[in-house]
Amino acid sequence: MDIDIKSSAFEHGGVIPSKYTCDGANVSPPLQWGLLPPGTVTLAIISDDPDAPVGTWVHWVIYNIPSEDLWIPENIPCIELHPDGCLQGMNDFKRIGYGGPCPPGGTHRYFFKLYALDKRLNLPAGITKSQLVTEMEGHILGSGELMGLYTRQR
Repeated sequence: MDIDIKSSAFEHGGVIPSKYTCDGANVSPPLQWGLLPPGTVTLAIISDDPDAPVGTWVHWVIYNIPSEDLWIPENIPCIELHPDGCLQGMNDFKRIGYGGPCPPGGTHRYFFKLYALDKRLNLPAGITKSQLVTEMEGHILGSGELMGLYTRQR
C-alpha cells in the first residue's frame, strides 16, 4: 500500500528550507502521513541522499514510531530513545538522529521514506540504515516517499 507522506515545510520535489540543513538550524522537518495499512504496528523513516559523491549518504534513521502517530514534529531531539518508544539510529555523519542536507556541490535530492511495519523491531538504538533495512525485510505493509531538493548557498 502506498502511504501519502508530506511536510508543511516543503512540497514534494520542492526546495528544502535552509532551516533543516547544515546551513541553518539543522533540525528535522515536520512530517505527516495519511492512512496506514491495516495491521500496522510501528513506522520507520529513512532519509538519504542518493546524489552524494561517495554513494548514498544516510541523513536519518528513526524506527519503532508508534502507529497511532500520524505525524512527527519539527526538531526531533537527537537522542537514542524517545519517551514514546521510538529509537534513532546512526547517520553517515556518525551521529545519532537527524543530520540535514549539506551537499558539497550542486543540487541534491533528499528522500524521506516512510515504512509501515507489522511489528515492533527488536533492535537497539544506534543501528545503521542497512541493519534497519535487513530487520524490516518481510515486515513492510506499505511505504511512502517525500523528496526535497537542496543546493548550498555559499
